[in-house]
Amino acid sequence: MDFKELLAYQKSFQLAMAIFKISKSFPQEEKYSLTDQIRRSSRSVAANIAEAYRKRRYPNHFVSKLTDSDGENSETNVWLNFSLECEYLNLETFNDLNNQTIEIGRLINYMINNPGKFGCEGK
Repeated sequence: MDFKELLAYQKSFQLAMAIFKISKSFPQEEKYSLTDQIRRSSRSVAANIAEAYRKRRYPNHFVSKLTDSDGENSETNVWLNFSLECEYLNLETFNDLNNQTIEIGRLINYMINNPGKFGCEGK
């Protein structure tokens, strides 16, 4: 199986792309702060899942990269909250994106708690 087949990867990639498209409308003065930060953190979620899957031969590395991914997902959620409070997102869009981060977090945590189901070898 390829990492691109993992549901957590697929959903995190879709969220990163949605954030990229939405953040194009953020004010120019946010380019080097909020816009860059939310794009970077959302992309890191998918990238860390891909890295974790490639390191699945080593359970500790697998879990470590997934923990990084979960952290980036939480960071993305913080930036979404800032985006809402700064009125760059409407409540409906925020709720949709926020719910996606929650679902992705659950998928990542399932992977962390069940590494054997993702091809990790025992110690």
